[in-house]
Amino acid sequence: MQRSSSTRTQRRSARLGRRIAAVALAVCTGLGGGGLAAAQAEEDASVLVFSKTAGYRHASIPTGIATIEELGAEYGFEVDATEDSAAFTDSNLASYDAVVWLSTTGDVLNAEQQAAFERYVEAGGGYVGVHAASDTEYDWPFYGDLVGAYFDSHPQIQQATVNVEDQRHPSTSDLPKQWVRTDEWYNFRDNPRGDVHVLASLDESSYDAGSGAMGDDHPIAWCHENAGGRAWYTGGGHTEQSYGEQAFRTHLAGGIRYATGLADGDCSTEPVECDPVQPDQGYRMLFDGTRHSLRSWNQAGPGSFELQPDCSIRSVGGMGLYWFDQKFGGYSLKLDWKLAGDDNSGIFVGFPDPGDDPWVAVNNGYEIQIDATDAPEKTTGAIYGFQSADLEARDAALNPPGEWNSYKIVVIGQRIKVYLNGALINDFVNTDPARDLTRGYVGIQNHGEADDVSFRDIQIKEIFPAPGRGRR
Repeated sequence: MQRSSSTRTQRRSARLGRRIAAVALAVCTGLGGGGLAAAQAEEDASVLVFSKTAGYRHASIPTGIATIEELGAEYGFEVDATEDSAAFTDSNLASYDAVVWLSTTGDVLNAEQQAAFERYVEAGGGYVGVHAASDTEYDWPFYGDLVGAYFDSHPQIQQATVNVEDQRHPSTSDLPKQWVRTDEWYNFRDNPRGDVHVLASLDESSYDAGSGAMGDDHPIAWCHENAGGRAWYTGGGHTEQSYGEQAFRTHLAGGIRYATGLADGDCSTEPVECDPVQPDQGYRMLFDGTRHSLRSWNQAGPGSFELQPDCSIRSVGGMGLYWFDQKFGGYSLKLDWKLAGDDNSGIFVGFPDPGDDPWVAVNNGYEIQIDATDAPEKTTGAIYGFQSADLEARDAALNPPGEWNSYKIVVIGQRIKVYLNGALINDFVNTDPARDLTRGYVGIQNHGEADDVSFRDIQIKEIFPAPGRGRR
């Protein structure tokens, strides 16, 4: 998106006028090259460093501020620093080309201040997020889109390899292709790729990412211009030592220079854009191929599901559970699934609110299994661990890995019927009160790092709506 801010133009015009006047003065007074160089070194941009915290406070914040001030003197941008959210007014923000959110945490702006910042960004103001900026303002959707992804978890501080994907951007152009450094490495709630331009990602094989590991695709620095102004984020910067590393300082300076407009970079994104799939008669879509329809889904446990160019979602990492945030009673659930090879997944039904624990569904619900090769009660069509599918009927209906299959799962009372590509392959009755099916959630499993399973066109028809239905 092109920046079309009259406010930004006015700021630039005022600074340009000052620079022209300073250069003219240097020439007229005979200051020569030294005076001319000093005049040209006048700040070309202005940034506000905002470091208010309403949660955990990083000890590295003072060092970070001092570093940004040093970088400003070196690269030509003026720096003001504040922890006062009252600075977020239209008139004050208009003085700055970018706002650096330096390891902010929690809810730091009120509604009026948020509105002023939204207007600022939409008018072309720049945004820089450093480290815990992604641990900020979880209930402000505009900010969530701006930062790109929200913090989820982190392991202990350790060395890791950062794969630099774009060595043309000013924030990464001076970095090696494999950048080895020590920091606190964030796992994020969602993978931002597709919504942002990923600059660098983590090689999870080079360190212990912990229980929140994101798998093979773990972005750690990115940029975009989706909101009007330029936005740039880095997950680095937890430790005070980070700000003494020349490579990290260059990385940070490049991000600020990009956000302020002092340097240009290609931050174009190629988001997955799909036309919403229409449901079958009497059904409604839970996932229709669009990113918007995923907003009611939650990830419990490690890993994720990623939207693909073919408008399906694909499992990444695990073991986790991707569940829809509404309880259902009697219903018919339809979806398509595809295995890449000998992979493992499943559809869970009838489980209570899992929070962030996928084992709640395992222990208190039922899984309709997807697995090409396993014991009869643990392979495709089985009620996992309880009842095998009718193997003859299943094998007659089953399409091989690489091709799409369709499940229709009918849950009424304590009974589950499973149809594969139109054929009834399992009819199961629950007798365990701990796994009561009369009211519960539905979800799909991302089983593990080695498993590659895709889903599409998830839809439901309520036959007997659950009492007290609604979001948790």
